[in-house]
Amino acid sequence: MGETAGARTKSRRTPRPTAVGLVVVAAAIIGALVHQSASSPAPSFGEVLRGILGGTTADGAVTEADGALPDGVTVFDEQYPGVANLDPDLLQALREAATDAADNGIELYVNTGWRSPNYQNQLLREAVSKYGSREEAARWVATADTSPHASGDAVDIAHSNATAWLSEHGSDYGLCQIYRNEPWHYELRPEAITHRCPHTYADPTHDPRMQR
Repeated sequence: MGETAGARTKSRRTPRPTAVGLVVVAAAIIGALVHQSASSPAPSFGEVLRGILGGTTADGAVTEADGALPDGVTVFDEQYPGVANLDPDLLQALREAATDAADNGIELYVNTGWRSPNYQNQLLREAVSKYGSREEAARWVATADTSPHASGDAVDIAHSNATAWLSEHGSDYGLCQIYRNEPWHYELRPEAITHRCPHTYADPTHDPRMQR
């Protein structure tokens, strides 16, 4: 009520931001479909959309949106979801440790941190294929329901000099190695700052958390 005819006309001619966004996405989808090889099966709408917006690509490969990390990522590189989606307390402890480690010429690079459920399940499938059974694979890779990586509560540190430094100094920051067969896998145990790290499990199959 009270709106002039000119104002109404102007409002009708101004596209809404949502509509503009849909047009952009639609154009991207059409472009992706047009550039598909004629000899390849056409991807579904959902496959193309996932490839554009992030996450698993049309061929099933995981991306940075799933937590995949390129080489050379440190605990300070929060532009990557694999780092940014870690538990804030864990990330803070890692950064404090990394700052002190740098004084000794040690860099804390991250092989893998947070992982999407899709990424975790893919790693499990690959482990089953590599080790020949789900039981043997479980010594190295947990399910998405039980993995501390999928919840953002674990990080795998690259390079033996960094893991050796953390083995000696990590408890000062509450950072503990959890499994004897994975010297690169660290989780936050705040009580370790005053009581040292708990005994390690032989492998994840001995961890009660993995029995859910």
